[in-house]
Amino acid sequence: MNQPKTLRPEFLSLVMPAYKAEKFIEKNILQVKAILDELPYDYELIIVADGMMDKTVDRAAKVAKRYPGKIIATGYQNNMGKGHAVRFGMARAKGDIIGFTDVGLDINPFAISLALEHFNWYKADIIIGSKRHPASIVEYPWQRRILSLGYQLGVRTLFGLKVRDTQVGLKFFKREVLEKVLPRLLVKAWAFDVELLAVSNYLGYKKIYETPIELKNEFGGISVLTSKGFSKFVWGMLIDTAAVFYRLRILHYYDSQNKDKWITPEYLILKVKR
Repeated sequence: MNQPKTLRPEFLSLVMPAYKAEKFIEKNILQVKAILDELPYDYELIIVADGMMDKTVDRAAKVAKRYPGKIIATGYQNNMGKGHAVRFGMARAKGDIIGFTDVGLDINPFAISLALEHFNWYKADIIIGSKRHPASIVEYPWQRRILSLGYQLGVRTLFGLKVRDTQVGLKFFKREVLEKVLPRLLVKAWAFDVELLAVSNYLGYKKIYETPIELKNEFGGISVLTSKGFSKFVWGMLIDTAAVFYRLRILHYYDSQNKDKWITPEYLILKVKR
């Protein structure tokens, strides 16, 4: 694979939140590492185990020992949600560009290199993977498509985000964006992506662009949509999204003048790079 000539030699940090991933974490790490090795970046791949529920962190640490400085395995005892895991990893990142991608094989990992090319083409503040990008190749149940479309229309109306999809687990940020935004965030699970993008946009980081992905998502069907787990997910998303809107538009919680009210713990805050 030829190195994309548009990329600049900056330091890249990529966070992979992982929950009960012991069966495939080693394969996923090596798969993503192979992509990163082809790029003209020095990089670190940070694996964050979202709770010590199985041997995910142990197996990730086994791979990390073979690639010191390139792969970092970390985590914490209790399951706290994907948003918490991503922020935990980002707070430890050294990169000029910092991103995250989901553990698992749904998204073609080559989307990482394409996303970084887009990052530099557009001189973006943020690049996000999108199921609705015209060049995306997506296998996705029609029931989920309808629900996702309705949710995204709501997000666009509430927050003025000029993107078509906020929920794909592939995003890259300028470091300065996360230095400003992470101390203000609250959501740990359901609507983490929306809060992160909405607050970034609100603070003036409006150069948010979408990049195509290849996604094969085989779950779906009426049985999934009516399952207890899926219902919990939907209600969680709606409640958290409404809470983000209330804090943003009514309380103005995220404004700098309310800094004394922010309650993000120190270990989830990315330090200003010196």
